[in-house]
Amino acid sequence: MIDVLERVRGHVREHFAGAGIAAEPDEASVTFLGTEKIDVLRFGPDSRPGLEDVVHYVSLGCSRHPMFEPTEMVTDPLHGPRAEICVALRGASPPGLVRSIAIVAAAPAVEGLVLEPDALIDLETPLWDGAPFTAFLLDTSDIDDVALTPPLPPVTVLSATPITATEAAWVRLKGADAMREAWQQDGVDVLDPGRRAARPT
Repeated sequence: MIDVLERVRGHVREHFAGAGIAAEPDEASVTFLGTEKIDVLRFGPDSRPGLEDVVHYVSLGCSRHPMFEPTEMVTDPLHGPRAEICVALRGASPPGLVRSIAIVAAAPAVEGLVLEPDALIDLETPLWDGAPFTAFLLDTSDIDDVALTPPLPPVTVLSATPITATEAAWVRLKGADAMREAWQQDGVDVLDPGRRAARPT
């Protein structure tokens, strides 16, 4: 059996090296009672146009096992979907962010959540010390899927955008695409940890 996490680690390192971030990532580990370790890799800061000073945080541990809805009566240890998440923010690493990323990455094992594009993961508490954000909105990322040896399906690396409680309410009401359109129309930089909230019309 291949080491899924090492395959993911090598893939994301190669991705960021290709983007000009050649340094080895910093790494932090979080373990919750009754769960396996979740690592968070820190790449950056970035220097690409439009991404100056952006740091990328990638979970490593969620894809250890496939994800299944808790209502499913039969689980397939090989063919279920696998995912990790990536958070991108400008500036210094805010205290508490790594733990919030690890909570989301552990959620499939702990709560039976399936991480997928447009999913709203609401932690109902600040994502880091003093943060106005309490939830993550998931989407596809610019990191290609991580190919595994068949019959295992690839690992998808999803982007996770921090959002406020108000924005989370609007996502529930209007949908994820409406929230993203509001950010675009309002000129909101979702990579800015001090950004203002947007409101779909």
